[in-house]
Amino acid sequence: MSAPTYLATRASIERNLLGDFIHVVEEAAIASTRTMGQGDAKAADHAAVHAMRQAFEGIRMAGNIVIGEGERDKAPMLYIGEAVGSKAPDGVEYPRVDIAVDPLEGTNLCATGTPNAMCVLAASEPGGLLHAPDCYMQKIIAGPACRDALDIDAPVKHNLKAIAHCLDRNVKDLVIMVLDRPRHEELISQIRAAGARIRLIPDGDLSGGIAAAVRGAGVHAVFGTGGAPEGVLTAAALRCLAGEMVARLVINTKELEERVERMGIRDAKRVYTARDLAPGEQIIFAACGVTDGALLQGVRFFGDGCRTHTLAMTFASRQVRFVDTVHMFREPGNRGVRLY
Repeated sequence: MSAPTYLATRASIERNLLGDFIHVVEEAAIASTRTMGQGDAKAADHAAVHAMRQAFEGIRMAGNIVIGEGERDKAPMLYIGEAVGSKAPDGVEYPRVDIAVDPLEGTNLCATGTPNAMCVLAASEPGGLLHAPDCYMQKIIAGPACRDALDIDAPVKHNLKAIAHCLDRNVKDLVIMVLDRPRHEELISQIRAAGARIRLIPDGDLSGGIAAAVRGAGVHAVFGTGGAPEGVLTAAALRCLAGEMVARLVINTKELEERVERMGIRDAKRVYTARDLAPGEQIIFAACGVTDGALLQGVRFFGDGCRTHTLAMTFASRQVRFVDTVHMFREPGNRGVRLY
């Protein structure tokens, strides 16, 4: 009698691996939070990467990192192309999974104790996440009501009017999130000239992209240029939330042109939607708060353990969960377990 196999059916990745991936981001968040406010962004990132990699080792999957910390020679852990997951016994086939990770979204935010740092991953069946190069990407992100209304080549004021129309409000009532960078000076001027309000953020446009797709989060859209890998992670979240996104890679050097071509991207000027960036039909997105933010609370330590707050979403099963977990580091003392 042959040994049992784990088959990657339509729902198996979401059903079988969601809990494991929640554990992965929780472990990374706990580890990185211990460095919070110490002023060392590299140490914070290293702690998250190390914890995330260790957590992957216990998962029954044949995982492949498609977006990670960089190329193998520049990233000793969680590099692009790295195989993760536990070793399958002879005769057993674990499901193959493509994984995109940002072990610590907002390393500087963690280092300074600023809001919105979090540990993030997205996963799908093979081929379900674009293998994006490590370059910049132009992005406009909004909620489900703005489906098919965004145009990355249109003037800023045109997109703001379109978003306002979809949300049945005036442009002056919109809140647009933008990374506070010198490259966005002209963009910021145009948004202000159109009459919309702006929320500038120091880092972490991924959290802003998610917030734009959540009703009541106080953000109506995200404009600007950020990392392409973060763009793919945002797209995975937006697929689960039915959000809208248009994006284009910023290819501005000959070396980058050649690298993009080697990665199989033929049209460097292509405009991507969320479905183009994350085309999978089995998608998991998980993010655990490190510092308090608009969507997630940061890790809170107490005498015998800590408490984490995680956002976990799936596409095929259409589920969005906020997971509040108490982690016990040792058997609690005579005060009992603290749940608040």
